[in-house]
Amino acid sequence: MRPASAPVPPPETEIDPPGVPGLSGLMTLAVGVVVLAALYVGREVFLPVFLAILLAFVLAPFVELLRRWHLGRGPSVIIAVLVALGIILSIGGVIGFQLAGLATDLPRYQSTIREKVGSLREGAMGRLPGLLKDFGRHIDQAVAEPPEKTSPAPATSTPPPEEPKPLPVEVHEPDPTPAQVARNVLLPIVGPLATMGIVFVVLIFILMQREDLRDRMIRLFGSSDLHRTTAAMDDAARRLSRYFLTQLALNACFGLVAGIGLWLIGVPSPALWGVFAALMRFVPYIGSFLAAVPPILLAAAVDPGWSMALMALALFVIGEPLMGHVVEPVVYGQSTGLSPFSVVLSAIFWTWLWGPVGLVIATPLTLCLVVLGRHVERLEFLDVLLGDRPALTPAENLYQRMLAGDPDEALESAELLLKERSLTSYYDEVALKGLQLAANDATRGVMTQRQLEQVKDVVTSLVQDLSGHDDVEPKPHETKDEPVAARVSEQPDNKQPAAEAPMPEESGIPETWRAEGAIMCVAGRGPLDEAAAEMLAQLLGKHGLGTRVVSHEAVSRREIFGLDMTGVQMICISYLEISGTPAHLRYLLRRLKQRVPDAPTLVGLWPVDDPVLKSEAMRATLGATYHVSSLREAVVQCLRVATGEEKLSQAEVNPAPGQATAAKRLPLPA
Repeated sequence: MRPASAPVPPPETEIDPPGVPGLSGLMTLAVGVVVLAALYVGREVFLPVFLAILLAFVLAPFVELLRRWHLGRGPSVIIAVLVALGIILSIGGVIGFQLAGLATDLPRYQSTIREKVGSLREGAMGRLPGLLKDFGRHIDQAVAEPPEKTSPAPATSTPPPEEPKPLPVEVHEPDPTPAQVARNVLLPIVGPLATMGIVFVVLIFILMQREDLRDRMIRLFGSSDLHRTTAAMDDAARRLSRYFLTQLALNACFGLVAGIGLWLIGVPSPALWGVFAALMRFVPYIGSFLAAVPPILLAAAVDPGWSMALMALALFVIGEPLMGHVVEPVVYGQSTGLSPFSVVLSAIFWTWLWGPVGLVIATPLTLCLVVLGRHVERLEFLDVLLGDRPALTPAENLYQRMLAGDPDEALESAELLLKERSLTSYYDEVALKGLQLAANDATRGVMTQRQLEQVKDVVTSLVQDLSGHDDVEPKPHETKDEPVAARVSEQPDNKQPAAEAPMPEESGIPETWRAEGAIMCVAGRGPLDEAAAEMLAQLLGKHGLGTRVVSHEAVSRREIFGLDMTGVQMICISYLEISGTPAHLRYLLRRLKQRVPDAPTLVGLWPVDDPVLKSEAMRATLGATYHVSSLREAVVQCLRVATGEEKLSQAEVNPAPGQATAAKRLPLPA
């Protein structure tokens, strides 16, 4: 029996055994199964709705154009829907007449088909089966053993009498009544007409209430920032509308060129095959070649020779690569936002789910899902599974390359990113964040000493390799025509070079600040702080300031008095992370000020959410002149002090303990 004073043990937490999925995983699986079942069972309802959504993206720019002409939302929507309905009915009428004419002319092509089949049988292809049979028989004779005795031929027997043949019986059905004829003609078209009616009814409501539907969807899936999410969704809708309209126009042009080419070649019903080619181009990769099969076969049936079929084949073989690899990238950008694997997978999935119509709309529908995943947090898994963006962020990818000890791939990735941003932006947004991931793992003790040395080597090599890059802003890369934009939160915070606007002429920097070691970049006591100090020193040097990197051991209590600090004008200290109360940083600043009392000090705490940056009292106890959280801020501040734009009093250079410093976070230049 337990004594009354004994503490009651806490209840044991139930832990799922290995291999048993948790409740969240089971719920996700159940929701996925329910969604798939609903899409399959309710395809008669969902398919028209999705068609209406895609058509709304195509008609949205036209509606906006009509509204700019002061027609109002209602009239604009009605006119746009009537125009779309007229175009669809016109195309359907053309297809119907072309099919009727083709069905009437098909019997005339039977004689040509028989002659070609007969010539093939009489030619080399016809003799090929006999040659193969003779070859096989010779092989069998060579392998088989010769018989020992030749058996005599059997005596000829009298054939049995033939049985009488049955009399043929013909069954004639009565002529169909007018009601049966009407039923046979109308029933096949009732389904498509009903689907078209549902599509256009839903389309009208979507175009009339676009903003309201957008807001309801954002509210349904939730968002921590409604303003930015709304702006991002509006931008995504504009991009999708522009992309779908452009794709429709390009496919229509391809179909027009194919139809005109087939008409010039002499293939019957060229308008039918042009419309078919335009529709099949929505099918990824193989759509155009599937569209080429019927007209090529028809050309072979019409022409007694093979020239018409070969010319039709050449039309598609030349036209599709020209459109796909030359025209399309120029018109709407290099990226569609979808990975090639997801395009193929989505085509298979939507074809299995909704049949041939699903195959045609697979790519546009999947692109809409990727856009939702990029801008709605709860649907981010769609972007990860189907999008063309890397699964890892640039910082995570750099950290992975660090762990693998691969400086070449790290440099290759850096050079790609530097095409879109300055060197300062790359160091702030990618390199420092990758170093922070490594520093956190080192602090937690999950990184071995060998891995830590590999990280140091890769970072050192990367900084040395990037020494030839200037800190300038590259030419902007225009992506307005690409259908999927990056999240607003993922766009670079700063793509300008450090101190582009405020940096004075080089003549404004005194020679004492240009001398080597004028700014002493001191590494913190973390294992990777020296790498951050090297980045800062490199950026300062690119803007005309002399620098020197000093390790943390060189400024320790034992070594600092032997450190040569001649000509030091300013001291910058780099920390990737400070755990607990930063007493060691306070003592380090005190030792440095004892050696160089007139030099201002700058502390770079690169984690933006560091408690020191948030607490005014903690910053005051340190005694530093400046506190910054990015390399750009550090470069700007050093330039202002060096050029005399910011005059400091002795009290600001050496603040008393507990006294707030003059500048904590500088306003960034516009």
